[in-house]
Amino acid sequence: MARDHPDSSDRARLEARVRGRVQGVGYRAFVLDEAARLDLSGWVANEPDGSVRLQAEGRRADLDRLVARLWDGPPAAWVDDVAVTWMAAIGRDDGFRLRSGWHLGD
Repeated sequence: MARDHPDSSDRARLEARVRGRVQGVGYRAFVLDEAARLDLSGWVANEPDGSVRLQAEGRRADLDRLVARLWDGPPAAWVDDVAVTWMAAIGRDDGFRLRSGWHLGD
């Protein structure tokens, strides 16, 4: 179901790469929960170098909140770096999901 966003100038998109101990500790599930709570669209995936990569779209203020939470992560994680690239919104409004990333079947 499409959500109504009357002021699209408030919307943005980001891509982030999170480095540290972020695989095998529930980090993707943490991002999925945070993005759903903030009503963001996009995806999160493990990368072969041990990082986690995500794209998210929504209200800029909610994206800023997500970036702040990326630094926290779940209890078993530690985050060394969060590199964020900001982009214009593309009108994505299809929820947030796990993407398998570099290996199939997860």
